[in-house]
Order: sequence, then structure tokens, then C-alpha cells
Amino acid sequence: MTSSSAEAANQRAWTAYGSHHIARGTPVSEPDRLVWGFWPTGPGAEVLGDLRDQRVLDLGSGIGRFAAFLAQRYDTRVDAVESSPTQHARALARYGDLPGVTFHHADAVDHLGGADPYDLVYSVHGFGYIDPGRLFPALAAAIKPGGRLIFSVLHTNLDGRGPSPPLTARAERLPVAGRDTPLDVEMWLLTPELWEVLLLDHGFVTEQVQTLNAPDPENPVSCRLFQARRRT
Repeated sequence: MTSSSAEAANQRAWTAYGSHHIARGTPVSEPDRLVWGFWPTGPGAEVLGDLRDQRVLDLGSGIGRFAAFLAQRYDTRVDAVESSPTQHARALARYGDLPGVTFHHADAVDHLGGADPYDLVYSVHGFGYIDPGRLFPALAAAIKPGGRLIFSVLHTNLDGRGPSPPLTARAERLPVAGRDTPLDVEMWLLTPELWEVLLLDHGFVTEQVQTLNAPDPENPVSCRLFQARRRT
């Protein structure tokens, strides 16, 4: 599958995901911290640093829970970008009137190409669904020198399968609450070394990589949290 068709498959899946939860009326609790993995363990918003007077972007913001959390808790302004029309609709319905957050329905790379540079770009699980060959050049141009890039990605899936070395997408499953079958997606599950090479090749210095394992030792799911800074 080509990169463009992989991204198109992900767009369809996340649109179906949002449609399912709109029809179901799925209740969603408000977060009391920023969660980088799938569990309330590991670091939280403190890894973002001082957010005062910063231009901040949440890339792949979903229904906007974390963008809203940062705007309310830290009195900062956040741009929240989501490509799925149904996830964007859920975000507007829930937080559309919230001061401090601006919601954008757009392709991530298109938004980065047209926006003023950011001091901080962060993403919770969004990078795995976007072709890195498109994404990283856009990030390099959209983050100020000295600005930060922080993102979490899936490392090992529910079947215990770890990352794939090639820079290609592979078939994965997206679980959906209240639905018997998962949705099919195409994800870039890369080794930490390959993520670091992408960062280095596009002008970023990796400052830290953290392992985020499931709290249940029987659960093989693991994520990685990358903190990087654009070279000045």
C-alpha cells in the first residue's frame, strides 16, 4: 500500500470512529492530566515546560480533550488540528466555546505549511498515522529555532509485535468501544532509532526518549515518548 493510500485508509477509519461515537453518544470524562500512553502513568504536562507566551499546537487533537485541558489548567492558547471531520465535530460540540483553544479541521501537513511558526508542537499518538516523509519536513519548517517537538507513538501492539524497521506503513487494528470489530488502519510503527534519525535529518536534537509500558505486566502494549528541540 502506498503512503497516500495508507493515509486515506486512516482518514476513513477515524471518520468512522467519530461517527460511531456520535451515534452512540459515548460519554467522555474530562482529563485531570495529560496522558502520553494509554494509561494514567508516566509523565504528564510537565514535559511541555513553561507554556506562558508560547505558540502551541496539538497535532492530531481528536476531540480536543488535552488541548482544552492545557488551555484551562495552564492559561495558554492552543491550536488543535484534526483531519477527521467527525472527530473535529465532536471537539467543536464539546469545546467550541472554550477560550484559549482554536480548532482546525485540516490535514496536519497542510496546516503546518500555512501556519506561523510554533514554539511547541505536541502529539499524543498522532504521528503513527501520518507518512513521516510528508510530516517531518513540514515540522522542520513550522517550529521556531529552539522550539520543541514532543510526541508519543505506539511501539508494541496488543499482539506483542514490535516496530517495523522499514519506513513503511503496516496494517494494524483500531479498537472501538461498543463495536464488536476493530477498524482497519495503516500505521508507521518505527524503531526508536529510526524516529531519532528522522528527527536528526530534519534539524532536531533528541533530548529524551521514555518508555511507557502498560501497568499490567501481562499487557504487551508499549509506547515511546520523544522530546526533541529544533536546532538554533
